[in-house]
Amino acid sequence: MIENDFLSNEQEIRLRGEVKDFVKTVDPELLRKMDRNEIEYPFEFLHEAAKRKLLGLRFPKEYGGREMTWTAEMTSLEEIGVLGMGLGCSYAMVSIVGEALNRFGTEWQKREFLRPIIRGEKLSAEGLTEPRGGSDFFGTTTKAERKGKKWIVNGEKRFIAGGKAADFYLIYARTDMKAPGHKALTAFIIEKNMGVKVEEVYNLLGFRGMGTARIAFENVEVPDEYRVGALNSGSVLFNHMMVPERLTSATGAVGTARTALEIATKYSTRRKAFGMPIRSFQDISFKIAESIAKLDAARALVYTAARAADAAEKDSHIDPRRLVSEAKCFATNISWETVNVAMQIMGGIGYTQVYPIERLLRDMRLAPIWTGSNEIMKLLVQHEVYKMMELPLRDRDVEMDAMEWDKKVEKVYE
Repeated sequence: MIENDFLSNEQEIRLRGEVKDFVKTVDPELLRKMDRNEIEYPFEFLHEAAKRKLLGLRFPKEYGGREMTWTAEMTSLEEIGVLGMGLGCSYAMVSIVGEALNRFGTEWQKREFLRPIIRGEKLSAEGLTEPRGGSDFFGTTTKAERKGKKWIVNGEKRFIAGGKAADFYLIYARTDMKAPGHKALTAFIIEKNMGVKVEEVYNLLGFRGMGTARIAFENVEVPDEYRVGALNSGSVLFNHMMVPERLTSATGAVGTARTALEIATKYSTRRKAFGMPIRSFQDISFKIAESIAKLDAARALVYTAARAADAAEKDSHIDPRRLVSEAKCFATNISWETVNVAMQIMGGIGYTQVYPIERLLRDMRLAPIWTGSNEIMKLLVQHEVYKMMELPLRDRDVEMDAMEWDKKVEKVYE
């Protein structure tokens, strides 16, 4: 189906081909085992991606990356998204945790943790959500108290993708009990063998085979060299990590929705009703046309946000977070809608396990919820829009174009 390669440069087009070749090699039985919860994590997928040097594309070559752009990484992830949300998350986790390590980690942390996750030698997971709440990140109650050169960590994190199998976790804990949340949190690397307990492995509607778990810290001792970034600077790390976390969510969803629509479109050329292929009926063909248009719009917004992230790497005055939030919200909503349309086109057979639409639909339902719910994305976007309105006017004052613009007595605001 249309991939809009004219939006990509030669490097990104070649990368897309590399990833397509990789995606073709993934054993369908792996996806079936994941959906049956017969495995705790898709290690073979991650190892093969690492072998092909497809992990951590943005990061320095000295740690195993390829020093590519955000846009290139999104090109790759869209193709990985064809395999569904689980493998997409497994692939993206290197980018998410790696962002904190690459940008804020010490040289020792980069050698000990960044390099191994890019090589597929260690598995990382990210701990944000707590049992008391998800969207209220700065209300974190997990605590880390200093004891000499160590920190004593107590608390819980839930819905941790890869939580059961991970070798280490990047978590945030409250290190100042009096300051407001955005000035009180610090990020830590905590290795599982330090005493992390896996308390629950969730049986999810979709997104299976990822060992999504609740983990607990009971007086876990963490050396200070495992602290990532400055003390009480967790909000700075969090804001940077939300770029890969939300961009990868948006892009992977587009890839997943695209493949669902491709299945339904092909089906519409074969399935006959009333003596003709169902694509002959406008209600079907128009559904496909509308879905393609919306998916193209979502993809365009995703790549625009990725380009903003690339620009921000060179210019600290550029903040891509509004566009990233827009992309996450819009792309995941459209992708959820598109998979539903695909199932409607397929009819009853789409509701069975004869086709993968039902699995993709169960996976996709998570997309508008995780990595910051879409309601939170809208909150962030409107905040940035109103903040922009407070800046000095640079555009034409179009209010003056009204015939009676000068009747100020009629402009009553209270």
